[in-house]
Parts: sequence; C-alpha cells; structure tokens
Amino acid sequence: MKRSPPSRRQRRPIRGFTVALGMLVLVVASTAVVSYALETLDARPRALARYVEHRAGGHGALVTHAGGRLAKALEWLDPPLELFHERRPDVRLGPNADTLPVTARAIAGGRVVPVASSEGAIQAIQTAQPGDLITFAPGVYRFSGNSIAGSRPGTQQSAIVVRAERPETVFVEFDMTEGFLLSQPYWTFENLNIRGVCAQHASCEHAFHVVSHASHFVSRNNKITDFNAHFKINGSDGSFPDDGVIEGNVLSNRSIRETDSSVTLIDLVGASRWIVRGNWISDFAKAGSDRVSYGAFAKGGGSGNSFEQNIVVCENILRRSAGQRVGISLGGGGTGKEYCRDSRCITEQDGGAVQSNLIMACSDEGIYLNRAATSLIRHNTLLDTGGISVRFVESSAEVQGNLVDGAIRSRDGGLLHGEDNIQTSITRQYLGSHPVRGLYRSLTDFDLAWASAAPRRRKTDFAPTPDLCGSVRPSQPAYGAFEDFQACLWPVSRQEPVK
Repeated sequence: MKRSPPSRRQRRPIRGFTVALGMLVLVVASTAVVSYALETLDARPRALARYVEHRAGGHGALVTHAGGRLAKALEWLDPPLELFHERRPDVRLGPNADTLPVTARAIAGGRVVPVASSEGAIQAIQTAQPGDLITFAPGVYRFSGNSIAGSRPGTQQSAIVVRAERPETVFVEFDMTEGFLLSQPYWTFENLNIRGVCAQHASCEHAFHVVSHASHFVSRNNKITDFNAHFKINGSDGSFPDDGVIEGNVLSNRSIRETDSSVTLIDLVGASRWIVRGNWISDFAKAGSDRVSYGAFAKGGGSGNSFEQNIVVCENILRRSAGQRVGISLGGGGTGKEYCRDSRCITEQDGGAVQSNLIMACSDEGIYLNRAATSLIRHNTLLDTGGISVRFVESSAEVQGNLVDGAIRSRDGGLLHGEDNIQTSITRQYLGSHPVRGLYRSLTDFDLAWASAAPRRRKTDFAPTPDLCGSVRPSQPAYGAFEDFQACLWPVSRQEPVK
C-alpha cells in the first residue's frame, strides 16, 4: 500500500526543526570561533583597551573617539580593583617585629659600635670588623655624595650588623645614586627606615647595591621608599653574591619614577640561591623608556632563587598610570650576555620557585617566566593581574594549586605542566566574568576572608609548605596563598598610614 506524501502542514515542523538546528549549529560554531580568537589574542580586556586607545590616538577626532569608547567598554569588562590606597594594611609577614633584632641577639659577644651622626656611621661601616653591631641612635641621618662602602668581610659565625635597636626609630635619607654598596660577605641590615630624597629620580637608583663577593647578605625588617631599584644584586669580574636573604621588608614608592633606568624593587642578576620572603612590595610605576616595571625578578643565569610568602600590590597609591607592571618574574626582560653568570644566558633562571605569594592589581602578568627552566609555581593567589605566563621554549614550569583571577598559559613554546589550579579564561574575562574575585568577602577593603567555604585542592600528594601567613597547611589545603587571611593581620590599632 502506497503512503501519500506528507502534507505541507506536516512538513512545516520538520523544516522548522531543521532551520532551528542549523541556527544552533551556527551559533555554537560562531561562539567557538570567537572563543578561539579571544584565547589566541592572549591579552586581557584592559590590556587590549590600552593598546586600542594608543593606536587610535592621532588619527582624527572620529577614530580617536571610537577608540576611546571601545577602550572604556573593554575596561568595563575588566575593571581594576579599587583598593585600599589611603593606607597600607598592617600585615604580619616575615619575622615578628616585637622579637627583633633577631640577628643581633644571635651573635654572642659582638662588639656594639654606637653611632649618632652620619659621619660616625660612615666611619663605623668603613672600618667594621666581624661581629660588629653598628647601632644607630634614634634620629634622622642624611647622606650625600658617594655610596657608603661595606668593603670589609664578616664571617659565618660573626656577621657585621647595621641596625636600629628598635624599628621606626632610625630614618636614613640618601641623596645619592646608591646608598649602601656591599662587596664583601656576611653583612646584615635590620630595622632601618630608608628613603631616597634625590631631586631627580635618576639620581636615586639603589638603597642597597650588593655586588661581587657580597654573599650571605641579609636585609630584614627595613622600610625602603623612593628608589628605582631598592635592591640591586649583580656580579662583577666573574664573582656573584650568592645566598642572600631579603625578609620582612616594606618596599614601595610614593610617586611614578621619572627615569629610563630599570624600575624593579628587587633587581637580582646572575646570583643564585637567594630567598625573598615575607615582604610587602608595592607601587613601582615607570614613566620613562619602555614604561615596563617589575616588583621583583631574578635573571642573568642564576639558579635556585625563591620568592615566597610575599604580598605584591603593583598599584596601590599609584593608580591607573601608563605602562605595564609585572608582579614577580623569573627571567625578567632578559639579560645582556656580558652580565650573565655564564656569559651566555641560554636560560635566564634554573630551578627557581614562586610560591605562597599574594599578587594584586598588576596591569601586566602577575607571574612571568622568561626562559626559566624547571620552575615551580605553587600556591599563589593572583587578583586583578594578567595571570601566569610561561614563555619561550627554554622555559618549563610545574604550576600547581594556584588561584588566579586571570589565565594560566604558555607562550612561544613554553612548557607548562599545569595541574589542579583555579583560573579564569580570557574568553570569560571578555564576558565580564571574574568568579575568583567573588570568593572573598570584600577585596576593596583588603578583607580577604572567604565569602563562604574555602575552595580546596583535589590533590594532596605533595610535601606541605607554610602558607602566606606562616600557618601550616592541612592535608587538603585551600587553593592559593593562604588558608585564613586573618592570620596575616595585626590588630587594627597597629595599622599605620602610608609614609
């Protein structure tokens, strides 16, 4: 028996379904293409906004206006955190200030050398002997002219210590290109407030220049302000100052640096096995040259350098300035061969670690690896940054347990072993979605308490390490730098305005 063909009325649902299916396929395909294009673009919306605004400038009123409107739309999708710029939260990082000076107490029988004038301080440092405790009387000390050279060595048993008896009592002002120039081993500086006071920013390069044989240098619990590179560490004549410690310091600038020199608050080139731990690092904008600046980097062919338990706030009091700011980098922007440890710099860093850091408000990458081999990037929290980038074929990294308000990605052949991280894809950022920010109670008030239960890692088969606040992590730790941020804070009564 022959069946009659379907009527026109019967064919309409089939045709309608076919059209709907085709439209759905088209939408899915278009979404996939757009998503692929955005991920390939490899730039967060706010970075693209700066590029669009720059390219549109000088091309007539219509183009400039259109470029400005597009830039504002992109910034609306990726808004900067409005932070706590009127005061620096009093965070409990590094050694407890109430128990310092730690080093001085550890050196039994050291000779106390009191100084009460700038001239007396220079004399004491230039004639120092192993075990000397060069102790500033409370007051303000101003230095100009040449750097203050620490050219006599301490020993492993008897370091030379330059200190204030108590924090917030000794204020050192440098009107000079570099302040303390250390070229011999075992020098320690504690509890000093150091400020650059040069009329021109290019004239205040470094508070500390650690060079050549100055291994086992220690800076602990100092407040350092208004230099291009608060710490400059590099080799000379084939010798490199290895095994240093920068711990529990507050490093910042109060204005954008008008200079073409490197603006990197910890600028480490060629040295190995440094520990940079428990520091507050903020506000390092650069107006000159390429306008790229860093909170801290290690480059130049060294190895085994570690950045751990630091808070880096690229923009706190210096907000919305031009240029790019990177939080922490292994490799930085690269090194000229003549400055490299092996005179080649096939890799900029080997075996470096970046772990348990809180990095915030950076216009560029929060963590950037440039030709950095066998790196460990673990348990960091990145908020309002360009994320984590592993770049170039020489780079390789284990990236584990990080909590990133941004993307984790490899570029130009970088080898990234990413496991058990939380991140926000570039596509999602272009949709105006920032779910990581919603995990906290109030970022703008620096209230990083969890809004609800902390997100916990699936993997537990790794050696436990302390979190940002020094707490022991449980067997199933939270993603990111800390378990309970309240453990990082002093009582409100101790908080101070930015100085």
